[in-house]
Amino acid sequence: MEMIAVQERIPCLDLKGQHQQIKREVFEAFEKVYENTAFSGGPFVEEFEQGFAAFCGTKYAVGVNNGTSALHLAMLALGIGPGDEVIVPANTFIATAWGVSYTGATPVFVDCTSDTWQLDTTKIEDKITSNTKAIVGVHLYGQPFNIEAVAAVCKKYKLFMLEDGAQAQGARYKGIPVGGFGEMACFSFYPGKNLGACGEAGGVTTNNEAYYKHLLSLRNHGSVVRYYHNEVGYNMRMGGLESASLNVKLKYITAWNNRRRAIAKQYQQQITSPKIQLQVQPDWVESVYHLFVVTTADRDGLLKYLNEKSIFPGLHYPVPCHLQKAYAHLGYKEGDCPNAEYLANHCLSLPMYAELKDEDVAYVIETLNRY
Repeated sequence: MEMIAVQERIPCLDLKGQHQQIKREVFEAFEKVYENTAFSGGPFVEEFEQGFAAFCGTKYAVGVNNGTSALHLAMLALGIGPGDEVIVPANTFIATAWGVSYTGATPVFVDCTSDTWQLDTTKIEDKITSNTKAIVGVHLYGQPFNIEAVAAVCKKYKLFMLEDGAQAQGARYKGIPVGGFGEMACFSFYPGKNLGACGEAGGVTTNNEAYYKHLLSLRNHGSVVRYYHNEVGYNMRMGGLESASLNVKLKYITAWNNRRRAIAKQYQQQITSPKIQLQVQPDWVESVYHLFVVTTADRDGLLKYLNEKSIFPGLHYPVPCHLQKAYAHLGYKEGDCPNAEYLANHCLSLPMYAELKDEDVAYVIETLNRY
């Protein structure tokens, strides 16, 4: 059987196709922002907050300037600060830990499982101390973490649970959208996310009115009434242009996510090479496949082979959080989180975006199976 022909390079992510589809709608939305000079906060942000809260099935959503700020402000709203500890997965993007560190608290890293690559809930209790205040679960790669198991630990030790949904807009846990399981959920709308702004943006969802009101103050210089500042706040408002682009994209996100699921299904069913290991999908998750990550014994060899075939995977993430230089002062060493460390050294992210053509998906699969 001849290998399927491919005409162009196949990157891990290509946003051009998506934006060409909706360019006219987005530009029309930008014109409305311009006509209203509503560039920082304002009606377009409020429209997005209402729409995204409905999308997540929560009472409230608060738009901010990026996903890292969302994590930071959520920690502050929980009252977390110096001397406190927060449980964080070792296998996640570093921003999950930044949200803890920005408050003066200390992230405590816990390993992932060897199969789902999500937070290993059986290892959390060993890391809990009298200073532990919260656990952050990450819906990594678009796949929900084991929410009920984490919630049970939180209940037992009277801890807050926070969802990091930066990669998981539209994912479901046991049929329910992520975003409303913990005290709050934090989202990134970085351009490369499934729901990405034309620019930087983020948000927090919650069902708690007190958290909601506090977040509104924190993002706006600690102010509810202009020029009256009740606490030290931050300039972390969402922009009007960013929210306008998100309002357009919110109409398409379900269809885009469904296309990602269809591509993932092809990968899962048709990648047969024994050299490639896939992420295990528990039956209670509905991932949105922000990333499609695989592992292999010789990651560099596979990467070189794929590049020679015009396939350019991504790498998420080459250094686990606990071994980052920024956290060297915490004293972690190699071997402390072996599963996260293995993943960092052996993972690749296959091409995954809604506009990926069927023939390109087939080419990626056949190329992998020939490896």
